[in-house]
Amino acid sequence: MFNLELFLWVAFPWLASAAFLVGVIWRWRTDQFGWTTHSSQIYESKLLRLSSPLFHYGMLFVVVGHLMGLAFPKSWTRAVGINDHAYHLLATIPGTVAGVAAVLGLIGLLYRRVVKRSVFLSTSRSDKVMYVFLCGAILTGFAATVIHQVFGGAHGYDYRETISPWLRQLFVFNPQPELMADVPVAFKMHVIAGFTLLAVWPWTRLVHAFSAPVGYVSRPYVVYRSRDTSRGVQRMPDAWEPIRSRTEQLSRGEAPSRGA
Repeated sequence: MFNLELFLWVAFPWLASAAFLVGVIWRWRTDQFGWTTHSSQIYESKLLRLSSPLFHYGMLFVVVGHLMGLAFPKSWTRAVGINDHAYHLLATIPGTVAGVAAVLGLIGLLYRRVVKRSVFLSTSRSDKVMYVFLCGAILTGFAATVIHQVFGGAHGYDYRETISPWLRQLFVFNPQPELMADVPVAFKMHVIAGFTLLAVWPWTRLVHAFSAPVGYVSRPYVVYRSRDTSRGVQRMPDAWEPIRSRTEQLSRGEAPSRGA
């Protein structure tokens, strides 16, 4: 008999994680030229300059917050003197700010994709699918944070007693689906949406997240100089042009060349 709870909280996360790992390796080995953001900056740049930093920096802090909240057990924060209320404030306030930035950036990017015709025409089917799953993961997570952490009382929902240990045990192959039984629906939807996004990640432009520009750190500076247009177009002398004598230059009314 099919067990939905066992599928959602054991089989599906494992399948999504396997699809992610296999997909990233396969994509790297077979499609390195496609391992790119497929930038559309050439079609429109004003909205992109505003929305892209908001989205990327917001998501950076959201991911860091997820890693800290899911990887570190409650006993660790208590051991260093951080009580539950202080942890709730430290996690909720910056997390909400980062979530607002990510959502606003995402709205700006979507608006740009839909309204700017040149950008819309350059949007592939893969991009459209990616945006659907990306919106699902981000919006369900933001909704869960607002409902249960911002307006959920002084301590909010303590996911470190359910979701965090469930996830840690899942990846050491000791599944405990019973930990997810009483988790609020909003968090359950976010978990499912997150693993779904993970499964489709390798087949979209999101793979560029693993291509950090490390080489830029040691790359030499590129110096740009503007052209002096006030003097007009000047003819550059040929390297093989013979140097005339000083007397010939003076007779022609020319300034004598150096070394003549």
